[in-house]
Amino acid sequence: MAFNIGLSGLRAATKDLNVTGNNIANAGTAGFKQSRAEFADVYAASMLGTGKNPQGSGVLLGDVAQLFNQGNINYTQNALDMAINGNGFFQVSNNGALSYTRAGYFGTDRDGFIVDNFGYNLQGYTVDANDNLQTGVIGNLRIQTASQEPKATSTMTQTFNLNSTNVAPTTTPFNPADPTTYNSSTSTNIYDTQGNAHVLTQYFVRNPQTTPPNNSWTMHVLIDGRNPENPETIVTPGTPPTYDNGPGTVPFTATLNFSESGQLLSTASTDFTINTDGTMLLNNWSPAAPDKSTPPIWSENGAVQSPEFLTMDFRRATQFASAFAVTSVSQNGYTTGELAGLEVDDTGMIFARYTNGQSKVQGQVILANFANIQGLTPIGKTQWVQSFESGEPVRNPPGSGTLGVVQAGALEDSNVELSDQLVNLIVAQRNYQANAKTIETESAITQTIINLR
Repeated sequence: MAFNIGLSGLRAATKDLNVTGNNIANAGTAGFKQSRAEFADVYAASMLGTGKNPQGSGVLLGDVAQLFNQGNINYTQNALDMAINGNGFFQVSNNGALSYTRAGYFGTDRDGFIVDNFGYNLQGYTVDANDNLQTGVIGNLRIQTASQEPKATSTMTQTFNLNSTNVAPTTTPFNPADPTTYNSSTSTNIYDTQGNAHVLTQYFVRNPQTTPPNNSWTMHVLIDGRNPENPETIVTPGTPPTYDNGPGTVPFTATLNFSESGQLLSTASTDFTINTDGTMLLNNWSPAAPDKSTPPIWSENGAVQSPEFLTMDFRRATQFASAFAVTSVSQNGYTTGELAGLEVDDTGMIFARYTNGQSKVQGQVILANFANIQGLTPIGKTQWVQSFESGEPVRNPPGSGTLGVVQAGALEDSNVELSDQLVNLIVAQRNYQANAKTIETESAITQTIINLR
């Protein structure tokens, strides 16, 4: 009996050494979760029970449990490296075979799919053909590496203050080349359907005080220094270039009327359409470009303005006794953009940044969790698969429910504590030696009996 007890102890100590050695070997493996050997005693039993004074029959390995406590977060230089701070697993697919991991070594393959270091596809919510996130539709995440198409400007919102202490210029008529003919000016870039940038310039002229109080201003608008509707240069041999709508620079104009408290009351124009909500619509812009002659000859560049036209919103403009200032300006157009970088936020949203300053959603990482994570089956490569004991995976975006958040540009270190494992090695070694001593003692006793005469 003692031989079997000693042998079971040797086997148990060996298995303990194997588990501890595996933990030590993976102390530097990202996403690795240490294991623990759990043992149980053994008692000999018959059909009628173990008897009144049962004797132990040794030890057996009850389970090798994995400890899923959090590892340290280590930041890297790879934007697609991801660490989970909290509960959950990344879901990856190997040609449809799903597995789960905490190791966030991710990059892209030649087709732009996000894959781990074994080539398995990272799973998440994908985007449709119109770049809309399809919440609930789980598939292989992919980065669109193609250039971003340009977008023509269709809205422009601007907040500015016109100085109420200004008086009407004494130099007339308005001339964009002569600053004495206007009180203030500002410029904004807008874009046509081909992504060409154009400079929209506004010149503000205080109207004469005919009937005080006169809170009226005239806004002159030029695009690229040209008339928005008829920018082409007419060239007649022997004469200076002129415009087809008359000599000189003829701007579009609008009248801005302010209340006595300095708020914009109304606008009026024959060049712009005034919408019922008080915004202005530019619906007759012809984008143009110069050639390389001297002086340059301007002509339409083959592009057009946005099919939605250009809505200009100045409804928050004011006229106060302070210096002219544009406090906010925005427009929704942009030129062609090349992929410049990627960003992942803590909810797993993946954004592509482009050289035109725009960003676009590429998808959203999802995390999976299980009712019993101890029931997951390890398959190597720092991955697990579900089992009957683990239950079905529950998939949601990071940060929802009890799921953790994603740390981009980082990896989760192994949760192995080397000092603890080295102590475990000593304990397992002592156990092995002690059980070997049990066998040695039983052998000596047996030899004594054999030597009886």
